Amino acid sequence: MIDRGCGLSLSRQCALLGVSRSSQYRPPAGESAENLALMRRLDELHLAHPFYGSRQMARHPRREGIVAGRHVLSWRLSNTMDAGFCIAALEAALRSGSPEIFNTDQGSQFTSIDFTGRVQATGARCSMDGRGRYLDNIFIERLWRSLKYEAVYLRELADGPAAEREIGDWFEFHNHARPHSSLDGRAPGEVYRDKCEKAA
Repeated sequence: MIDRGCGLSLSRQCALLGVSRSSQYRPPAGESAENLALMRRLDELHLAHPFYGSRQMARHPRREGIVAGRHVLSWRLSNTMDAGFCIAALEAALRSGSPEIFNTDQGSQFTSIDFTGRVQATGARCSMDGRGRYLDNIFIERLWRSLKYEAVYLRELADGPAAEREIGDWFEFHNHARPHSSLDGRAPGEVYRDKCEKAA
């Protein structure tokens, strides 16, 4: 729908259509065959077992030799759609290592050249969920649900700093104290620490 010869600037057309201007400069990269196969398998599992949450959706691929995790490496809270806070969260997560594939939704902050360039500089491949396809990343959707029901909806969050404190406390609990059935009742931080010690 973008028409470069219509007389309206590219910025104005993108604003009217509600699309990211940066998406008009960089053609979308196709998914790898490996990633498409994984997404297809997750779709099959969800259609067969629509009641599964993220734990069960992680267990099935593991039984088939596909490793998919549920650990939270970093997070940031912002009341803007600027890419800066996403890049800050990415930088913090990269201190734990660089992934082979980095998956996001198609938000404007994630399609920006600054963000995708930083991901690609690590050697990771960028992967994005299909438009309107929340199930493409069911793990993170389940995480947000847990955060809302276990922290946000139970507290009176009067302002940004209060929300940031509460969310920070919950992520600390999630990573280091909350038992996860998919990890035999252990917290993700315990499992990560044990793997690091064995690798040393």
